[in-house]
Amino acid sequence: MAGRHELENKLRGETLGRKGLMKKHAQVEQLRLLPDLHVVKIGGHGTIDFGREVVLPLMEEVGELSKSYQMLVVTGGGVRVRHILDLGIDLGMPTGVLAQLASKISEQNAEMVALLLSKWGGTCVASGELLELPTMLRLGMLPVTHGTPPYGLFEHPPGIGLIPPHRTDTGAFLMAEVLGAKSCILVKNVDGLFTENPVVNPDATLIEDITVAELLDLDMEDLVFEQKLLYLLRDAANVQEIRIVNGHKRGNIEKAMRGEKVGTVVRK
Repeated sequence: MAGRHELENKLRGETLGRKGLMKKHAQVEQLRLLPDLHVVKIGGHGTIDFGREVVLPLMEEVGELSKSYQMLVVTGGGVRVRHILDLGIDLGMPTGVLAQLASKISEQNAEMVALLLSKWGGTCVASGELLELPTMLRLGMLPVTHGTPPYGLFEHPPGIGLIPPHRTDTGAFLMAEVLGAKSCILVKNVDGLFTENPVVNPDATLIEDITVAELLDLDMEDLVFEQKLLYLLRDAANVQEIRIVNGHKRGNIEKAMRGEKVGTVVRK
């Protein structure tokens, strides 16, 4: 049998999956491209779907904040995603196809949000242009992108059911992680993570501060964000926490940016 062709390097002969090798690299400090960046994910279901009454004041707030803070605005999909997923599941579409269909909705929301933020420099950015952000921010732009990760047809199997496990919450988090951002804030229409759905059970209590391990131990029936996010946060190198705030209450986003007590903090 012919031997492998090799180039001289520290990974020569490695399978790239050896545990000892991976542990060796665990201590390597990663480049933080934008350490002052706040990734703010505007939920589709929780904010954009409410229309002008909620969206326009929120855009005013985000636009004004962008004068003082580096921000990347990320959009969710909302009710239209639920409609296309329901239809696609009914027709037996594979998970990868469902992921592609869902991404088109969050893209539409990104285009609308970018236009609404145009007076503050709002600019719609494609997923592949994220590394252009340092230049865009220096030029005074306010980048807006959609949150669906670009897995598309390569979306991971969900484990249970057909719904794509990586949606816009996880997309926003992954962008924050790769850019080395300062924070990742999920803007919803509730005050944070509750012990149960507060809409269904008004006696549910707000969880103000919790770790990933504690949350996994609770094994809750549902969360206000995507379950997959917990496993990504647990393994993250740069982002150490996520915050969930109510975007219907003005001032919450800036409090979260400042690290003040608001909503829910989920720590690594």
